Amino acid sequence: MIYLNDFELFPHLRRISPSWQNYVAHPFVEGIRDGTLPDKAFRYYLGQDYLFLIHFARAYALAAYKADSLSDIRDAALGMSTIVDTEMALHVEYCRDWGLDEPAIESLTEASTTMAYTRYVLEKGHQGDLLDLYVALAPCVIGYGEIGARLAADTTARRNGNPYSSWIEMYAGNEYQMAARTHAQTLERLWLRRAAKGRLEDLSQVFEEATRLETEFWQAALDAV
Repeated sequence: MIYLNDFELFPHLRRISPSWQNYVAHPFVEGIRDGTLPDKAFRYYLGQDYLFLIHFARAYALAAYKADSLSDIRDAALGMSTIVDTEMALHVEYCRDWGLDEPAIESLTEASTTMAYTRYVLEKGHQGDLLDLYVALAPCVIGYGEIGARLAADTTARRNGNPYSSWIEMYAGNEYQMAARTHAQTLERLWLRRAAKGRLEDLSQVFEEATRLETEFWQAALDAV
């Protein structure tokens, strides 16, 4: 895995989260693993994920504003640029392969579950400091890395004829794994620089709430079928 042996904060947050396993092994994820996820559920997810990414770009812009060092500003700027200049273009191309063009996904109504998690992240960023914001982002950014790596290593996962193989490959690939590891490194640096042990309970609550909301994002796609 990308983080377990090298860091203190993220493995602790992951370990004590009641919702983590429900998130990373959600029926939506298992449907990707064995190729049984309904097409309609995946298309719904793709459209909402486009809207999701827009707000995550805003979150990284907020991170730059919240930063108090040039290195933190650079990290935030890189995160925003990765979404705006790279990930959004790849996502649009991926959506097109599933019969969704950009005008169609731009015109979608934002679902309540999409609003819930993205606005929670932004709210934590406004209310708290840079560490709060990165903790709220972690279930998505690092969680997708864990899911991708696990599915790629799973010998029981369906390979031939799985319509979601490219999704697994994308999040198991070196580029995304490095992005997830970079987020874990940033979390650790901010934790060591900004945090006392007394903050751990509050940070754990932020992480748990973000994980729960991310899990509901999966569930909304299944409920859309």
